[in-house]
Amino acid sequence: MGASATGAAPARGPASPTPLDRVVPAPASVDPGGSPYRITRDTRIRVDDSRETRRVGEYLADILRPSTGYRLPVTAHGSGGIRLRLAKGTFGAEGYRLDSGRGGVTITAAGAAGLFHGVQTLRQLLPAAVEKDSVQPGPWLVAGGTIKDTPRYGWRGAMLDVSRHFFTVDQVKRYVDQLALYKINKLHLHLSDDQGWRIAIDSWPRLASYGGSTQVGGGAGGYYTKADYKEIVRYAASRHLEVVPEIDMPGHTNAALASYAELNCDGVAPPLYTGTEVGFSSLCVGKDITYDFVDDVIRELAALTPGRYLHIGGDEAHSTSHEDYVRFMERVQPVVAKYGKTVVGWHQLTGATPAAGAVAQYWGLDSTSAEEKAQVAKAARNGTGVVLSPADRVYLDMKYTADTPLGLDWAGLVEVKRSYDWDPGDYLPGVPASAIRGVEAPMWTETLSRSADLEYMAFPRLAGAAELGWSPASTHGWEGYKVRLAAQGPRWEALGINFYRSPQVPW
Repeated sequence: MGASATGAAPARGPASPTPLDRVVPAPASVDPGGSPYRITRDTRIRVDDSRETRRVGEYLADILRPSTGYRLPVTAHGSGGIRLRLAKGTFGAEGYRLDSGRGGVTITAAGAAGLFHGVQTLRQLLPAAVEKDSVQPGPWLVAGGTIKDTPRYGWRGAMLDVSRHFFTVDQVKRYVDQLALYKINKLHLHLSDDQGWRIAIDSWPRLASYGGSTQVGGGAGGYYTKADYKEIVRYAASRHLEVVPEIDMPGHTNAALASYAELNCDGVAPPLYTGTEVGFSSLCVGKDITYDFVDDVIRELAALTPGRYLHIGGDEAHSTSHEDYVRFMERVQPVVAKYGKTVVGWHQLTGATPAAGAVAQYWGLDSTSAEEKAQVAKAARNGTGVVLSPADRVYLDMKYTADTPLGLDWAGLVEVKRSYDWDPGDYLPGVPASAIRGVEAPMWTETLSRSADLEYMAFPRLAGAAELGWSPASTHGWEGYKVRLAAQGPRWEALGINFYRSPQVPW
């Protein structure tokens, strides 16, 4: 097999560029060939005369300047170099085309999100040392050829539970940057649970000041002011991620119940909770004040959230009767619509009647009962969208092996191969392909309290979930993927990401 067949174009000297197909997520199509492009001190980053393109250009320059030591001016003038251009084409909202040759690299897309995703591919085509924040020796070669790439699914998400353990704005931003590397486009924030309420609500101030005052294990907790939350939303948007906020109800509500006695059926506030049991709490479905509370919370959160979606939870409501659960969801879903958002709920929502256009997030297991899967499939056939988050595949807080020092194992042990080796398109029997919105990898934080903990559990599994959401099914295959995944290791080291060196991957 010649160099062009593998995508490794011949290069002068000992260095040869990364093959075009050694990228995660796998691109839709790769056509290698021709001479590589070399970034030098004369390289410019050329942009169209639009604010969106310039913003992506500055982002790229910020990545390349520290490691190359080059000026890399971002300019609308000149020729050659690295060019970012917007053009109508068959790219969709997030796709792109990357053309590389001796004269330069051009990334073309219909919108800024596509250019941004193309930049993530370009990063992976450069040596891992490009990620370092000090000058590295180079050379900085990009293999010759063309990549044409569009995502399989529009929902490629990662959930971060900031309720069990609180994570600061800067910690969330760090995670956002890591998600962006793999073209993730949704950040689902689990903002409330039994152990903590994490978003300031002006009309119910004790939710945050009291309900957010602690966390699992009894630590200090914390919450986001409205300005904090807006900053997370802004930063995520700068990386082309849409924030999907979640207020879990009617269960998982002890922090709210402890903050306001009147939300309890007996009018008595329970103590704050710092353990890890689930299913014991419930809003009082029969009280009118419950719906005043829900209306206020959703109104204030919707006003802070530019994205389309608002997640209302709905899982593990074990202390709510089925009849009450159905009644609650019938009253709450229209409130989400009233404030201009689309309902997302955990798949138990399909046990009630999902609102028109609602999205159900499936978190069951391979072994979940056929009846429960059939209930989701029936809703999907009736127009409910489905996001796949099977717990024994993509729950990032599951232990890799029995010896993993962090995480839980209630859904089983989830090594890297198991996490990757499934197809979202046919995972749930009876769900039409048109109903699958995409894939999301949740990170619950009962045992995780530091950024290094999140990274160890997310990497390498997050990259696989991202590939399942982005790449065509025809590209999926463990044998090829594990080699491409192994090539990510040096990049994570350069970025200071703490990752699990799975023995299944040829690092």
